[in-house]
Amino acid sequence: MALLRDRRFLILLALGFAAGVPLPLTGFTLRQWFSESGISLAAIGLTALIGLAYAFKFLWSPVLDHAVPPMFRALGRRRGWLATIQPLLAAAILALGFTDPAGAAAATVAIAVLVAFLSASQDIVVDAWRIEVLEERAQGYGLACYIWGYRGALLASNAGALAVAEFAGWTAAFAMCAGLVLLGFLAVLAAPEPEGRIAEAATWAQRLRAAVVDPFADFMRRRYWLAILLFVALFKLGEALAGIMTAPFYRSLGFTRLEVAGVASVFGLCATLAGALAGGWVVARLGTGRALVVTGILQMLSNLMYVALAEAGRSMPMLWAQVGVENFTDGLADAAFVTYLSLLTSRAFTATQYALLSSLAAVPLRTLGASSGWLAEGLGWSWFFLLTTLAALPAMAIMLFLLKRLPPPAAPPEVPVPVPDEMAR
Repeated sequence: MALLRDRRFLILLALGFAAGVPLPLTGFTLRQWFSESGISLAAIGLTALIGLAYAFKFLWSPVLDHAVPPMFRALGRRRGWLATIQPLLAAAILALGFTDPAGAAAATVAIAVLVAFLSASQDIVVDAWRIEVLEERAQGYGLACYIWGYRGALLASNAGALAVAEFAGWTAAFAMCAGLVLLGFLAVLAAPEPEGRIAEAATWAQRLRAAVVDPFADFMRRRYWLAILLFVALFKLGEALAGIMTAPFYRSLGFTRLEVAGVASVFGLCATLAGALAGGWVVARLGTGRALVVTGILQMLSNLMYVALAEAGRSMPMLWAQVGVENFTDGLADAAFVTYLSLLTSRAFTATQYALLSSLAAVPLRTLGASSGWLAEGLGWSWFFLLTTLAALPAMAIMLFLLKRLPPPAAPPEVPVPVPDEMAR
């Protein structure tokens, strides 16, 4: 297949895997470890704050976008930063496995915060590399490869880590995950460095302006910039509200752990990966604007499958249908949404501006998503999931407004196939 002969897509698969490994280690997997160590539920709930690094990564993205990496400078700016961050991230994950939550939970949390910071920093550079190394028509496929790697890593550091911990202990589980991150380091060594360099500023004031002020000033000079930020922040609101309540919803219907693991985790991952790949194709065929409309509507309507499941009760066929539809449309919409975000960034400030946009996309999960439990308890499952469907309407209205006034470039009429000179870059 010509697509797979372009090493950039294979490298994105590996970088997506390296980017996905740390997320469960500061989320679900870490909370499982805490619960087994006798930590109180209130304290476990506070571990959600560890993930704030992902929501605020735009604050230090100017440094990674502008400064020369302290090590591996010969690899270039993007690859040099990745080669610096990834060994530190692997070492932090390994150190996390040697802590004792039962005896020194503060130390475990402190190292987990470091893991989240390094993981968010890696995300900044990987996103910048992806945007800069791929042409606009290849962004959809590139994102699909990234998501395949990312979702596979989530399975490895979630279910895989729990399986290793069952037989060899938590230290071995975190050591395995640390080793998986280093796969990304090998990909960096084989990756091409994007063309273009930032001109060196003569003074520290000029450096500060180029790194911090100019990227945000450049974005705010655009037409409808505030509407763009509102759309990005609200696009995933319905998914965030529903996703946080998925586990207790399944439990309330009487599904067992094995049923949820087999359907929601394994089958759900396959559906998401298929959706991401289909999303890349849809972006290439329809163009980013029309793809965003189609996939956004499908993502919104997929939440109605939760309502159908709530009304059906403990029905395995309906569970399969709900998980399949919800995860497939989620992957489908992610491909179009992130391609749209990529087109919004200026090539002069790629890392900073993309970090700002992707951070805003995470805000609902970290803030408004916290109210989902209260809403589900007060409304009941069916009305709650109807509300999560309606929560997508403001973003859809803003999206139509933006696409009418600021249409993205049209896609080529055929599915893009990398040509030899592209593969040599």
